[in-house]
Amino acid sequence: MTTSETSTPLPNVLDLVIFGGVGDLSVRKLLPALYTAHLHHNLPATTRIHCLGRQPWDQAAFLAFIQDKVAGFAEPKAQDAEAWQSFLQRLNYVSIDATQASDFAALATALQPGSDRVYYLATAPSLFTAICANLSGAGLIAATSRVVLEKPLGHDLASARKINDEVGRYFTEGQTFRIDHYLGKETVQNLMVLRFGNTIFEPLWRSPYIKSVQITVAESVGVGSRAGFYDGTGAMRDMLQNHLLQLLCIVAMEPPVSLDPDAVRDEKLKVLRSLRPMSVADVARDTVRGQYSPGASQGDAAIGYLQEDNIPPDSRTETFVALKAHINNWRWANVPIFLRTGKRMAERRSEIVIEFADLPFTIFSDSPRQSVNRLMIRLQPEEHIQLQMMAKEPGSGMRLRPVSLNLDLESAFAARRAEAYERLLMDVIKGRLTHFMRRDELEAAWTWVDPILNGWATLDEKPKAYTAGSWGPAASSALMAREGSAWVEEA
Repeated sequence: MTTSETSTPLPNVLDLVIFGGVGDLSVRKLLPALYTAHLHHNLPATTRIHCLGRQPWDQAAFLAFIQDKVAGFAEPKAQDAEAWQSFLQRLNYVSIDATQASDFAALATALQPGSDRVYYLATAPSLFTAICANLSGAGLIAATSRVVLEKPLGHDLASARKINDEVGRYFTEGQTFRIDHYLGKETVQNLMVLRFGNTIFEPLWRSPYIKSVQITVAESVGVGSRAGFYDGTGAMRDMLQNHLLQLLCIVAMEPPVSLDPDAVRDEKLKVLRSLRPMSVADVARDTVRGQYSPGASQGDAAIGYLQEDNIPPDSRTETFVALKAHINNWRWANVPIFLRTGKRMAERRSEIVIEFADLPFTIFSDSPRQSVNRLMIRLQPEEHIQLQMMAKEPGSGMRLRPVSLNLDLESAFAARRAEAYERLLMDVIKGRLTHFMRRDELEAAWTWVDPILNGWATLDEKPKAYTAGSWGPAASSALMAREGSAWVEEA
């Protein structure tokens, strides 16, 4: 962080308002993150957290719900009965229909006079316009107010622009925080330090020294309770258009002149605008859509996507995407970028793999192994950085085998590691925009993704079936093999 960012003062009086405050995201992520921040004395003392929902609850019923649903999602090390009770005293429930302007009088009454206000829109994007308009109509937006927008922001470029236009009528770009929780992960932020705080990689961080880049965000779970939402969205819109492209930006961006928010986001934008557009022929050749079928996951039987509740039996929604991308600039010319995401895969894993170029010639004729150097950056479930190098096996002769230099971030630092949502919520409170998407970033990502979605519609092919608990369709392995590469678990 820059000095100006780390010295940003906390507001004296803060109201944090969560629309969708008793929904799935709030219960699983937002409130546990805020509790942990409270436990470690990171929230301003006067912070009030207002959870908004349509349920006709009084405060007692709301707190009973929180006690039953939220407490279990707090990290085990954060279990503290006294801190939990004091956190509950910060919470307030407001029953509200976000589409009804008259309901916002109850919210106005609940807010503290003269407070800074953070409005977190953990709702469907279709409600964003009504919420912002009704906040403005009730006089609840000031120069110090901030709004946090959850993904997905639109389902294509046109709808994303519409959302940005409508929110922009009430909040400036500097007040708007488009959140992608992957940018709050410690290892993702460490990737910037790895690249721009050390000299050893930068001379090699380019073509022709890098053979390929692969970015994987794999989930072992199915769609579960999100089936209704997911079937209208799919893996491309839900994961690749945001999480994976943001990770690619950090991997591929040029060094920014500083950590000023716009300096960083300017460089990320250049990456998105340099992605080679895909024609229908490119989409047919360089993308793979999949949909999980019955199998086994984590040792248990798993149903297929078409057997999930609320999924039409003829659905063509993809639960898996793998594709090959290219960045049209000097640094990344001719380096294939492989992106992959899916549900019901063999394990939960988010990982970036930088595969360095093959040796032009080997003198080690005794060894049947191809010399391979990889930098592997694991984001979840554990966080570590691993550099794979070749070393001599003990004994006579010169037989080589890969060994790894490991940086385990959890053991390297004794300090507590905040969860991604906690870190990003504190950034919002302090007004730090570096790890949030700017409007032009979002629209550049959709500009690249839209032709792929349109290409799939033109090709009109069913997603390829893959067994639940596998690593996806065989076609994704073939996609890599054509470039002389392999997904890391197959290598």
